Amino acid sequence: MVLFSGTPRPRLGGWTQGTAPARWKTGASRVLVVLAVLLAAYFTIGSFALHRIDDDTGFAPPNPVIGGSHTVNMAAALIEREVVLHEWQPNDPWFTPDGLLDNTPNFQQGILSAIGRLSFELLDQFGRMRGSSQADPDLERAAGLLQFPGNVWIIDFSKSLMPTIPSEDQYRAALRALVSYNTRVAAGNAVFDRRADSLAATILRVAADLGSQSALIDAHLEQSSGFIFNRSADDLFYQTKGKLYAYHMLLREVGRDFERVILERNLKTVWEQTMESLREAAVLQPPVVLDASTDSRLFASHLASQGFYLLRALVQLNEAAKVLGV
Repeated sequence: MVLFSGTPRPRLGGWTQGTAPARWKTGASRVLVVLAVLLAAYFTIGSFALHRIDDDTGFAPPNPVIGGSHTVNMAAALIEREVVLHEWQPNDPWFTPDGLLDNTPNFQQGILSAIGRLSFELLDQFGRMRGSSQADPDLERAAGLLQFPGNVWIIDFSKSLMPTIPSEDQYRAALRALVSYNTRVAAGNAVFDRRADSLAATILRVAADLGSQSALIDAHLEQSSGFIFNRSADDLFYQTKGKLYAYHMLLREVGRDFERVILERNLKTVWEQTMESLREAAVLQPPVVLDASTDSRLFASHLASQGFYLLRALVQLNEAAKVLGV
């Protein structure tokens, strides 16, 4: 009787015992590699395609309400551009193509933060006579909606598993309210009061907001370890950039709305210098945000550079308020 031959005995459809599991493992490994490559391509290509830092200072409202406020036209156009045209990213979950991006979301948050701040000035200063008349309902609605957090997706897991209204829907509603108000201004059915004291109050509120942003930069620079590549520095840089860009665009249009006041108070030169400082701060966009110590001889501190322009604009805004008699 032959107990062993040199030819393996076939088992399980022709496979020898132990061979099938080995090949199965090889196939599974290949599948995992393919999935890993596809996932990497999904996030890489998606992030590349959806990364947008639109700091075009030549941007103009594509569909302005003729006869309405230039400021309101710009606010509405920026909301439409960032929320609708470029798509709102700060509330996108991690598994979306842009889920790993942080620069664009921070930039967009900065823009909406500035618009939200200015919406209070539209409500309290520009949209009523002498600040004592009834608040405009469209401005009241817009100001409230623009305070909604920007990171709420269709499900807010921190509160419930039930669907909710996402951030972009709130901002679209604010956009419609602003357009409705401006349409009524153009028709003579709503107030846009162009008073020097309203302009001065708005300038001081914007300056206070920028002062708070400057304090955040200062705190970061004081506490920073000097690590050159710092994600928190990157986040703060783009959030500040978005805010500065929006204020530049909005105040530029405020200048058009209040052109007569600016000329009468001999504010033209100071105003133009302020707009230029805001513009220079808004267009800073290094390939990589570096967070070196401020006295480093080899590497830049881009937050410190940004903070310089911000403080210069802040000084000029306060000077403009003084010229207006505040």
